[in-house]
Amino acid sequence: MIEEQAIVLRADAEVAYVEAIRRSACGSCHAASGCGTSLLERYFGRRSLRMELDNPLGVAAGETVVIGVPEGSMLRAAVAAYLGPLAGLILGAIAGQQWALSGAASGSDWPTLLGAAAGFLLALTLVARYGRTLAQDPRYKPVLLRREVSERVPVRVSAPVTFR
Repeated sequence: MIEEQAIVLRADAEVAYVEAIRRSACGSCHAASGCGTSLLERYFGRRSLRMELDNPLGVAAGETVVIGVPEGSMLRAAVAAYLGPLAGLILGAIAGQQWALSGAASGSDWPTLLGAAAGFLLALTLVARYGRTLAQDPRYKPVLLRREVSERVPVRVSAPVTFR
């Protein structure tokens, strides 16, 4: 189980609405100055992630809790997100090249480029669909594991609270 701290924004007897701040390891990495993830974080900032979870612990607003995500779901999502588009790009390029070699556009690289782009876009579509499927599966839903501290933190919500 992968664990992350979150703050309870609102809760009732059955449901807790929590906000987790996504953390990265950029502060401790020596390649942070040339890393794409570090660059994106600098420009877009860290986004908070708001979730609606079952509340078996009876937590209340302002409490700091630990939420857990099954490791299997993170591994599947990472493999799909990284390898899916790469495989689509390569397979699309191969298909485009074979089409070009069949005589349709002999001597041109455009079919290979178009095949790679089409394969990449198709793979992105399939990865997005797979991600939505995983998000609906209750086995991969984050869960409340425990309270982190007993004291409550005042919670102010300046913008309307929306949950996915």
